[in-house]
Amino acid sequence: MEVHKAQAFLAVAEELHFGRAAKRLHMAQPPLSRLIRQLEAELGATLFERSTRHVTLTPQGEALLEPARELVMLARRIKDVVRKSQQGEIGRARLGFAGASVNQAVGELARQVRRLRPGISLELYSSQFSHLGLQKVLDDSLDLVIGRWDFLPAEVDSRLVALEELLIALPESHPLADRETVDVEDLAEEAWIVLPGGAGATLPNRLNTLAMNAGFVPRIVQVAPDSWTLVVLVGAGMGISLILSSVRDNVPSRGVVYKPLTREQKPVEVRLIWRRGDPNPALQSVIEISETVFPAPADFSVPEDPLPAP
Repeated sequence: MEVHKAQAFLAVAEELHFGRAAKRLHMAQPPLSRLIRQLEAELGATLFERSTRHVTLTPQGEALLEPARELVMLARRIKDVVRKSQQGEIGRARLGFAGASVNQAVGELARQVRRLRPGISLELYSSQFSHLGLQKVLDDSLDLVIGRWDFLPAEVDSRLVALEELLIALPESHPLADRETVDVEDLAEEAWIVLPGGAGATLPNRLNTLAMNAGFVPRIVQVAPDSWTLVVLVGAGMGISLILSSVRDNVPSRGVVYKPLTREQKPVEVRLIWRRGDPNPALQSVIEISETVFPAPADFSVPEDPLPAP
C-alpha cells in the first residue's frame, strides 16, 4: 500500500464522509473516491460500505486501520530522519586518536557530542598513531583523527586544538636527572627508546632533526608500541626518550623525570584533521562542537593550517 493511499484511506475512515475527507486532504472528492477504489482493487477487499447517507468501515477496513497508521507514521519518521541527517543532527563520525596523551580530551568531546547531538554516533578508535591516522583519513577508514603532524597534505583540513612541549624523559637515577634543563649535545651517547615511526611521524622526525643539528645519530635500542610502555621502559633504566608534555601529564611515570631542553623548541601542534570537502553533515557537527571543547591556544600566531608537505 502506497503512503498517499494510506493517508486517503485514513482520512475517509476517520471522517466517515468522502466530502469532508477530500477537504481535509485538499483535493476534490472524485479523485479521492478513485483512490479508495484503486486501493480496494489492489487489496481485493471492500473497505467501506457506502450509501447515500452513510459511510461505514467494513471488518476489512477496521483491520487495516492500525497498519495504515503505522505506514503513515513510518513515512513521517523517514522524512524526519533525512531532514535531521541533512542538518547534522543524526549520523555517524569515526574518530581516531593516539591514546593516553589525549584520552581526557577525547572523552570530553564524546560527552559534548552526546549532550548536544545525541543522534550522532561518535565511534572512537584508540592507538591510532598520527602517521597511520592520517592515512586512514585519506582512505576514508576514519572521518577524523586527533594527532600531531609537522606537515599535512593538501587533501586534509585541520584545526589546532593544543600545543605541547618537547621534553626528555630520563630514569630518575640518570646523571642528568638533577639538571633544570638538558642540552641535546649531552645526549649523543645515550640509548634511545622511541615510538613507531613513519612518514610524517612528528616525534621521530623531531628527534632526528635535534640529533642532526647536535652532530650525532641517535642510537635506538627499542621501539615501544605505545606511550605507556615507553614510560615503563624509561623508568626501568632501559634508555631515554624524546616525549611530549601531554604524556607527562596523563601517563603514570614512576621512576621517570621529565626535563625541558635548554634551547627552546618549536611546540608540537595537536590537530584535529578531516578530509577536505567531506560532505558528511554529522562530521561537520562534531567539528563545530570541537571548537568549544578544544579552543585554539590564544597565544598562537601562525596560520591555522600547516604548510602542505613538499
